[in-house]
Amino acid sequence: MLITQLKSKEVIAKLIKGKTFIINCHGCKEVYFPEHEADKLQKELSAEGNVIEKITRDYICSTDNLQVQLNKFMDKIQEADTILVFSCGVGVQTLAKSFEDKRVYSGCDTYPLPGFQGLTPQKFDCGQCGECYLNYTGGICPITACSKSLVNGQCGGSKNGKCEVDKNMECGWERIYRKLEKLKKLDILDYPVKIRNYQLPFEELPKDE
Repeated sequence: MLITQLKSKEVIAKLIKGKTFIINCHGCKEVYFPEHEADKLQKELSAEGNVIEKITRDYICSTDNLQVQLNKFMDKIQEADTILVFSCGVGVQTLAKSFEDKRVYSGCDTYPLPGFQGLTPQKFDCGQCGECYLNYTGGICPITACSKSLVNGQCGGSKNGKCEVDKNMECGWERIYRKLEKLKKLDILDYPVKIRNYQLPFEELPKDE
């Protein structure tokens, strides 16, 4: 099980760049999603005039299902400069892969909760680390796309775009670089890298009263 927590309003407001299409995911019932808080925040953001559409769907982590659900919104999506996603990290990665020519940003951080995780087949994974890097790395998670979970660029062992640990796996950081290069956003990589706080998810979880 996992919990999604909204990023701060200040952080999310900075992600609204140009015309923005917002997608909420209310799919997995075992995932806690701050529905009311997200709705209130999105109404405030919409009032500023940059949000061209706001929709709520379920199971956006399923690529095939996502395409079917978004078919009637494709004109709006193509018009948008930015897609802002309120879901766990898997949903954000699915959108980023489906719309590689768009800026896809996450409005949430994802934390683990004890319990059954489910067995839904997915193409992407979320480390539920509570320090989401997706907004810095083109919607490609360096924690799960890199065998070493490096957050400051690729190691010296990758060759010809392949991972040193798994020769059949693409180097996650090469994928990130190519994606940001395509978006002309390589400057994003100049973000302040800090030592990951592996205790963070447990420190930040809501405490029982």
